Amino acid sequence: MTQFLGSCLCGKIKYSIDSKPQEFYLCHCQQCRKITGSAFASNIQLKLAEVKWLSGEENVKRFDFPGERNFTKVFCSNCGSSLPYINEKGRALVIPAGSLDHTPEISPKTNIFWEDKAEWLEEGINANKRSGF
Repeated sequence: MTQFLGSCLCGKIKYSIDSKPQEFYLCHCQQCRKITGSAFASNIQLKLAEVKWLSGEENVKRFDFPGERNFTKVFCSNCGSSLPYINEKGRALVIPAGSLDHTPEISPKTNIFWEDKAEWLEEGINANKRSGF
Protein backbone atom coordinates (compact mmCIF):
# COMPACT_ATOMS: atom_id res chain seq x y z
CA MET A 1 0.00 0.00 0.00
CA THR A 2 1.27 3.46 -0.90
CA GLN A 3 0.03 6.79 0.36
CA PHE A 4 -0.33 9.48 -2.28
CA LEU A 5 -0.54 13.08 -1.06
CA GLY A 6 -1.32 15.90 -3.43
CA SER A 7 -2.76 19.35 -3.86
CA CYS A 8 -3.72 21.96 -6.40
CA LEU A 9 -1.53 24.91 -7.37
CA CYS A 10 -3.33 27.47 -5.20
CA GLY A 11 -3.30 25.14 -2.18
CA LYS A 12 -7.05 25.28 -1.50
CA ILE A 13 -7.43 21.54 -2.22
CA LYS A 14 -5.39 18.82 -0.55
CA TYR A 15 -5.98 15.09 -0.90
CA SER A 16 -4.76 11.71 0.27
CA ILE A 17 -5.14 8.28 -1.36
CA ASP A 18 -4.07 4.93 0.07
CA SER A 19 -3.69 2.35 -2.68
CA LYS A 20 -1.23 0.29 -4.67
CA PRO A 21 -0.20 1.86 -7.99
CA GLN A 22 -0.93 -0.23 -11.10
CA GLU A 23 0.61 1.80 -13.88
CA PHE A 24 2.22 5.16 -14.64
CA TYR A 25 1.63 6.17 -18.23
CA LEU A 26 1.99 9.18 -20.49
CA CYS A 27 -1.11 9.76 -22.64
CA HIS A 28 -0.68 11.51 -25.98
CA CYS A 29 -4.33 11.53 -27.12
CA GLN A 30 -5.84 14.77 -28.40
CA GLN A 31 -8.11 15.13 -25.35
CA CYS A 32 -5.18 14.86 -22.90
CA ARG A 33 -3.14 17.32 -24.94
CA LYS A 34 -6.02 19.81 -24.99
CA ILE A 35 -6.94 19.44 -21.31
CA THR A 36 -3.32 19.81 -20.12
CA GLY A 37 -2.21 22.36 -22.72
CA SER A 38 0.90 20.24 -23.13
CA ALA A 39 2.30 17.38 -25.21
CA PHE A 40 0.84 14.67 -22.96
CA ALA A 41 -0.80 13.89 -19.64
CA SER A 42 1.21 12.07 -16.95
CA ASN A 43 -1.16 9.76 -15.07
CA ILE A 44 -0.82 7.14 -12.37
CA GLN A 45 -3.55 4.53 -12.44
CA LEU A 46 -4.66 2.77 -9.25
CA LYS A 47 -7.26 0.19 -8.45
CA LEU A 48 -10.51 1.85 -7.48
CA ALA A 49 -9.80 3.67 -4.24
CA GLU A 50 -11.27 6.47 -2.18
CA VAL A 51 -9.91 9.99 -2.50
CA LYS A 52 -9.85 11.61 0.92
CA TRP A 53 -10.25 15.34 0.39
CA LEU A 54 -8.27 16.82 3.29
CA SER A 55 -9.31 20.38 2.43
CA GLY A 56 -11.15 22.31 -0.24
CA GLU A 57 -13.57 19.60 -1.41
CA GLU A 58 -16.11 22.33 -2.21
CA ASN A 59 -13.69 23.59 -4.90
CA VAL A 60 -13.50 20.22 -6.70
CA LYS A 61 -15.25 20.33 -10.08
CA ARG A 62 -15.76 17.63 -12.70
CA PHE A 63 -16.06 17.87 -16.48
CA ASP A 64 -17.22 14.84 -18.47
CA PHE A 65 -16.43 15.20 -22.17
CA PRO A 66 -19.08 13.55 -24.36
CA GLY A 67 -18.07 11.79 -27.52
CA GLU A 68 -17.06 8.46 -28.93
CA ARG A 69 -14.25 8.26 -26.36
CA ASN A 70 -15.55 9.33 -22.96
CA PHE A 71 -13.18 11.57 -21.09
CA THR A 72 -13.15 13.11 -17.61
CA LYS A 73 -11.28 15.96 -15.97
CA VAL A 74 -11.51 16.83 -12.30
CA PHE A 75 -9.99 20.15 -11.31
CA CYS A 76 -9.82 22.97 -8.78
CA SER A 77 -12.45 25.62 -9.57
CA ASN A 78 -10.08 28.31 -8.27
CA CYS A 79 -6.78 27.58 -10.08
CA GLY A 80 -7.75 24.91 -12.64
CA SER A 81 -5.19 22.33 -11.47
CA SER A 82 -5.92 18.72 -12.40
CA LEU A 83 -6.97 16.40 -9.58
CA PRO A 84 -7.60 12.64 -9.16
CA TYR A 85 -10.69 11.14 -10.77
CA ILE A 86 -12.43 7.83 -11.34
CA ASN A 87 -12.01 6.85 -14.99
CA GLU A 88 -14.94 6.82 -17.40
CA LYS A 89 -15.53 3.09 -16.96
CA GLY A 90 -15.58 3.40 -13.17
CA ARG A 91 -12.88 0.75 -12.79
CA ALA A 92 -9.82 2.75 -11.78
CA LEU A 93 -8.69 5.89 -10.04
CA VAL A 94 -6.38 8.16 -12.04
CA ILE A 95 -3.98 10.56 -10.36
CA PRO A 96 -2.48 13.35 -12.47
CA ALA A 97 1.17 12.88 -11.48
CA GLY A 98 1.81 16.64 -11.48
CA SER A 99 -0.70 17.08 -8.64
CA LEU A 100 1.41 14.99 -6.24
CA ASP A 101 3.36 16.74 -3.49
CA HIS A 102 6.12 14.12 -3.63
CA THR A 103 7.96 11.97 -6.15
CA PRO A 104 5.96 8.76 -6.63
CA GLU A 105 7.57 5.36 -6.04
CA ILE A 106 6.62 4.37 -9.58
CA SER A 107 7.91 5.75 -12.87
CA PRO A 108 6.33 5.97 -16.35
CA LYS A 109 6.50 2.71 -18.28
CA THR A 110 4.09 3.28 -21.18
CA ASN A 111 3.23 5.93 -23.75
CA ILE A 112 -0.38 5.48 -24.85
CA PHE A 113 -2.02 6.93 -27.96
CA TRP A 114 1.52 7.45 -29.30
CA GLU A 115 0.17 7.70 -32.85
CA ASP A 116 -1.65 10.90 -31.74
CA LYS A 117 1.46 12.54 -30.26
CA ALA A 118 2.16 16.21 -30.89
CA GLU A 119 4.22 16.65 -34.03
CA TRP A 120 6.67 18.85 -32.09
CA LEU A 121 7.16 16.47 -29.13
CA GLU A 122 10.55 14.99 -30.06
CA GLU A 123 11.90 18.36 -31.19
CA GLY A 124 10.80 19.78 -27.83
CA ILE A 125 12.53 16.99 -25.91
CA ASN A 126 15.75 17.72 -27.79
CA ALA A 127 15.51 21.50 -27.39
CA ASN A 128 18.06 23.44 -25.30
CA LYS A 129 17.73 22.94 -21.55
CA ARG A 130 17.89 25.93 -19.18
CA SER A 131 16.37 26.87 -15.89
CA GLY A 132 13.86 29.67 -15.72
CA PHE A 133 12.19 31.64 -18.44
